[in-house]
Amino acid sequence: METINVALIGQGFMGRSHSNAWGQVNKFFKPPIRAVMHTVFGMPEEDPQEFARNWGWQNASSDWQAVVRRPEIGLVDVVTPNYMHAPVAIAALEAGKHVACEKPLAGTLADARAMAEAARKAKGKTFVWFNYRRCPAVALAHQLVKQGRIGEIRHVRAVYLQDWANESVPLLWRFDKSLAGSGAHGDLNAHIIDMTRFVTGQEIVEVVGAIAETFIKKRKLPKGPAGETLGAGTAGEQMGDVSVDDTVLFLARFSGGAVASFEAARQATGNQNRNQFEINGTKGALKFDFERMNELQYYDATLPRAVQGWTTIMCTHGPDHPYVANWWPDAHIIGYEHGFVNEAYDILRVLAGQEPIVPIPDFEDAYQTQRVLEAALISAAERRPVRIDEVR
Repeated sequence: METINVALIGQGFMGRSHSNAWGQVNKFFKPPIRAVMHTVFGMPEEDPQEFARNWGWQNASSDWQAVVRRPEIGLVDVVTPNYMHAPVAIAALEAGKHVACEKPLAGTLADARAMAEAARKAKGKTFVWFNYRRCPAVALAHQLVKQGRIGEIRHVRAVYLQDWANESVPLLWRFDKSLAGSGAHGDLNAHIIDMTRFVTGQEIVEVVGAIAETFIKKRKLPKGPAGETLGAGTAGEQMGDVSVDDTVLFLARFSGGAVASFEAARQATGNQNRNQFEINGTKGALKFDFERMNELQYYDATLPRAVQGWTTIMCTHGPDHPYVANWWPDAHIIGYEHGFVNEAYDILRVLAGQEPIVPIPDFEDAYQTQRVLEAALISAAERRPVRIDEVR
């Protein structure tokens, strides 16, 4: 069977998630092209050799420029902090590689635009890891909307709430605008913007209003090497400025006429990873909450009023729900990591000239999400509505 050598650029949390995906995809699926875990890049202080040994990569390197130029590499997978997405991805595309990139596409709109432009000129295919599309429940919601089961969409509500970023957390790279681009907004709102665009099949055309807030203005620099943190080796009592948002909320309009609200927060006490949407249509409604990721809530308003009510669908029926047949028997639930394996499979299908089970955002698609992110930041800063066609 044909194979493709994969290079992973970056380590950390996402490096583990992607390494697991590339290690599992050939075992649980039968991809038309098999992934080979060829090389992982990491900074010297991250010990890429140890990471490679632990996760099954054949080679390790501390020179990403050399890695992306190697002729034997076919797919470059970028999991670095956001500020590095553009230089790595563009260099890989110019070297003729296929490129998969973590979300958001980039830390800034300018970088995202440059990446989309480079992709248009390149021979290689591009992919962005909006992995929540690959939850069977979210993929089913997309199918139900496409089938017209909930009718004309009127309302979209989406939140992504976490509570990990209290005062005890040091100044991670995620709190530095120069490295991350934005805070909860780019990290969390990016997911629910993409997910609602995917499920509804519509585009966001206007941000009507937005508010951004940073509650914790300063944080302690971390002690010593700290993985995904800033200031390696600095004293633990020194303070640094936080330059990103802790929360961003905005109102928006979709191209089909629906009104929408979005909220991202890292200090929403009581919410560990509440990635949630509700979509109300003229014939029904859908609700999803990632903290119960195997379930989809469906309301059928075409039934007699006396028997209308929310139905909980356990989205684990192998023949009926996307991806599930490759995992476990009914109601033997799947978890966070499975979305990455599912996406790895779809990437391999596309590289073989086949259709993915669920559409994968490429750089052009992810750039549209980046435009919405930017419009919300402009709206919050200037306190005005922003049409997406203003943002280029």
